[in-house]
Amino acid sequence: MGNFDFDTVVDRIGTGSRKWDARQEVFGREDLLPMWIADMDFCSPPAVVEAVKHRAAHCLYGYPARLESYYSAFTGWTDRRYGWQVDPSWLLTTPGVVPAINAAILAFTEPGDGVLIQPPVYPPFFSCPRLNGRIVMENPLQENSDGTWRIDFDDLKRKLELRPKLFVLCNPHNPVGRVWSRGELQKMAELCLENEVLMFSDEIHGDLLLGNRRHTPLASIGPEVAARTITCTAPSKTFNIAGLYTSMVVVSSPSLRARMEHMLDALDICGGNVFGIVAFEAAYNHGEEWLKALLPYLEDNAMFMQDFLDKKIPQLRMAMPESTFLAWLDCRALGLSQPELKEFFVTKARVGLNDGRTFGDQGEGFMRLNFGCSRKTLTEGLERIEQAARRI
Repeated sequence: MGNFDFDTVVDRIGTGSRKWDARQEVFGREDLLPMWIADMDFCSPPAVVEAVKHRAAHCLYGYPARLESYYSAFTGWTDRRYGWQVDPSWLLTTPGVVPAINAAILAFTEPGDGVLIQPPVYPPFFSCPRLNGRIVMENPLQENSDGTWRIDFDDLKRKLELRPKLFVLCNPHNPVGRVWSRGELQKMAELCLENEVLMFSDEIHGDLLLGNRRHTPLASIGPEVAARTITCTAPSKTFNIAGLYTSMVVVSSPSLRARMEHMLDALDICGGNVFGIVAFEAAYNHGEEWLKALLPYLEDNAMFMQDFLDKKIPQLRMAMPESTFLAWLDCRALGLSQPELKEFFVTKARVGLNDGRTFGDQGEGFMRLNFGCSRKTLTEGLERIEQAARRI
């Protein structure tokens, strides 16, 4: 395993970073520590940095082509990491998961149709259907006594029997950090197939597994499931290159793929980014050793955070995430309303987190914290929260 440095604090101020340079716009003040939007404060893998530098050294940045090497980088990755054999002919490109969700909604549903989601969940799962005139249907996750979350299969069955046109799955789940088991995925897929509901699986956090867990792509369950599944993933979260806007859509069904491709063409969002393509290839071909070093660091950060909360801020509770670099903080014991909770973190603690309410009604009393940062930064953020909690 290579010797990669995740402890050094990289100064991102002045780089046009939304996380750091938009603090005034997002939180109303500059003097807080941003631990919100889902990009990490680590340098991308050296191989990615060098590949982008090499391409930037050429003086022309015209329209790019995606060559065979682009597709083989992805199919090699899915084979090595998941044992999922993907045919290059199944692949389409979008700038990100959110554009892919919107394209799928436009391609496979009509205004007034239902789109089923599982809150608390990534906010665009709500906004994409609503902005396109579709009806959001909810199969809320259920909270266990230990703070972990599970699927309510009885409710899922009832909701699918109402025949929504599309089921949008977050696999692994953001923000609760669950890695859905093969059995859970199989059960969800069977219910969708029984009710003729198309599945869209957002798997952008699939590489970020903690505790030696294994990600199961929904479409890898079997050919029948794959034939009714649209999968979207990207190297953006894994290798910290979200700003290069390059994601992959996997659609094995020729008829579904044709409809999806037609919509991507109609929206003109499949052209690609010259640096995104280069980084995509370098990440999947040469980033594995870096990722092997990153995952234990993230897991150590999560364990450090849980221990810190248990000992110093017992009013806050965090179930250990199984995936992602995002902690779903249960702040209900502070006894604050959601507006008061947001004010507490921004004004009293001076830490910028994601408002749990934006993830759905189930996020009331919760906040999301990004621990994809150096231990020094994480410690500073937690100490700020500790000091503020003492003053309540």
